[in-house]
Amino acid sequence: MRRVYLDHSATTPVRPEVVQLVNKYLTETFGNPSSVHAFGREARKGVETAREQIAALIKAKPEEIFFTSGGTEADNMAIVGTAMANQTKGKHIITTQIEHHAVLDTCKSLIKQGFEVTFLPVNPDATIDLELLKSSIRDDTILITMMHVNNEVGTILPIKEVGQIAKEKGIIFHVDAVQSFGKLPIDVNEMNIDLLSASGHKIYALKGTGCLYIRKGTKIAPLFFGGSQERKRRPGTENVPGIVAFGLAAHLAGQEMEAEAERLTKLRDKLIDGILEKIPNVQLNGHRTNRLPGHVNVSIRYIEGESLLLMLDMKGIAASSGSACTSGSLDPSHVLLAMGIPHEIAHGSLRMTLGKGTTEEDVDYVLEVLPEIVEKLRSMSPLYNSMKLENNEECSKCTQKR
Repeated sequence: MRRVYLDHSATTPVRPEVVQLVNKYLTETFGNPSSVHAFGREARKGVETAREQIAALIKAKPEEIFFTSGGTEADNMAIVGTAMANQTKGKHIITTQIEHHAVLDTCKSLIKQGFEVTFLPVNPDATIDLELLKSSIRDDTILITMMHVNNEVGTILPIKEVGQIAKEKGIIFHVDAVQSFGKLPIDVNEMNIDLLSASGHKIYALKGTGCLYIRKGTKIAPLFFGGSQERKRRPGTENVPGIVAFGLAAHLAGQEMEAEAERLTKLRDKLIDGILEKIPNVQLNGHRTNRLPGHVNVSIRYIEGESLLLMLDMKGIAASSGSACTSGSLDPSHVLLAMGIPHEIAHGSLRMTLGKGTTEEDVDYVLEVLPEIVEKLRSMSPLYNSMKLENNEECSKCTQKR
């Protein structure tokens, strides 16, 4: 049976070049980077090389990159660290309703500590109203935290414009770039980004590794204590194999970004057009063109997303219904609901995210299998059959009137 992996926004396979490097750091260059002997110095060199590679990808300085256990920790470090370090200046934070739970839940936790958070609504295509953002800023606003690309629907948010607004108002600007890092061009200086979160396993490196970019001079408090690693911003022995893997993956992503974006955009559009053409009562979620290359999210009416995923899996196709971190929940996506999509339609959402291994033959296979699965599921749906009956009755009435 053909196997097609279309869940690259959840995680990616590790690149062969990265595997080879990781093996070296697991078996040969295994020293503690804080040790002064040769084993430690070799490990430290690997960590610092990775820091340079990641910094180069976003036009930052190497000393502004701090390694974490992943994107979630980086988000927490950015938001809580900023709040704790700047609370004498103000206690107001601005974010959006469609953020990843690593941001939303962190902001909600700060509300319990006396902070105020404005959760900006979004447009039906998951874009934001910049004028509404401007009007939400207060004298005590200390942080704007916003994702670059929405992980569920793929819409690209206007980060450069938001960064300019934040800079003019003297507000710290944090960007959750977990989905865009290594896939879209990022210049932290041009975009006026003060803090940026990224994750290794989204770009063909290892799980359990991420980073936080902190612009020099940005006031932020540490979350952990007990060591001097990462210049006391994030103590604890560094995950050297994960870090060097992240660095190499970032370097390779930068070299291939333009060509890969062009390739994935063509496959993405073919998949979107094919679904909309072959399956009735389907809507595309997110902006039609201003979206991440390789990202497709549709709502298919009159079916349950969970049943759809199970039947796709039986055909060898791996997809998801939204964020991987909430895939075990039966609740509809908070992102789709914030976009104004009704519960009954949001429940039929399907996210397919393409990556390096995705081929045109994979897309053709999905377009062959998906319509058949949808037809089968709808044939068992009382709601769909009721809708067809109503339509037939309406057509019959129209014929009689003529």
